[in-house]
Amino acid sequence: MKLNARASSVHTHSILCDGKNTLAEMAAAAYAAKVRYFGASGHSHTPAPADVGNVLDADVSAYRTEILRLREEYAGRMEVLLGIEWDSQSDGVRSDFDYWIGSVHELYSPETMEYYCVDWEAESLIACRDRACGGDFLSVAEWYYRDVAALAQQKPTILGHIDLITKLNQDGAFFSETAPRYRTAALTALHAADPTVTLLEINTGSIQRGYRKTPYPAPFLLKEWRAMGGKVILTSDAHSADAILFGFDLAAKAARSAGYTETVILTMDGPSVCPLEADPL
Repeated sequence: MKLNARASSVHTHSILCDGKNTLAEMAAAAYAAKVRYFGASGHSHTPAPADVGNVLDADVSAYRTEILRLREEYAGRMEVLLGIEWDSQSDGVRSDFDYWIGSVHELYSPETMEYYCVDWEAESLIACRDRACGGDFLSVAEWYYRDVAALAQQKPTILGHIDLITKLNQDGAFFSETAPRYRTAALTALHAADPTVTLLEINTGSIQRGYRKTPYPAPFLLKEWRAMGGKVILTSDAHSADAILFGFDLAAKAARSAGYTETVILTMDGPSVCPLEADPL
């Protein structure tokens, strides 16, 4: 069977974390969209107050049981992968997953004893700047990328939306994304990842939810990752059943613009490379 990037959708969320649909509804939508490798990647538990009701329970047994049930239901028709989106602040045990996405959503300051969410609301970023970073937004970005680098060194299957810190920074609302300090921090984090074991996702989730007009990551990061020999995977970061394959055409365009001719899909047998040129996106 000839595959393309649309055969795989593995960055997805359900009502067990901050999604809008059940796991069963997400799987059904994926199958209807002709996805043949569907992955659930619920947000792992963290102690951050803002994450209450938006992440999996610390005990992931119910999550795991439902995914394995769906695996049996779709056996022979669609592979159902058991994944997790593991946060830099996660407090559980990461084990027995088919793959994991490493992401940074929260920054924690031992000095202020506060968590600062980087992608939820401007007020949190401003509080981080003023209470923990001396009024300097670029210091916030540098802190964020230090946490990304530490997570990348753990060799995730997928490095999630590496420049999520830019989600609320449209038109340079908080800092310049061309500032040397910003780009140095971002590239240092990227270089902490191992391109032989980790995939960099091109993520369209914030476009679907109205925050951005372009996918993560920025072109300079995609081009550097290609220069490092790294591979990319297209994801929609779907939080609802209607977004399973949202924006894959935009993600493919971003990949091609950065010089990629191939993308990767995840299967139960591991990553599989497919050519972008053959992809009818």
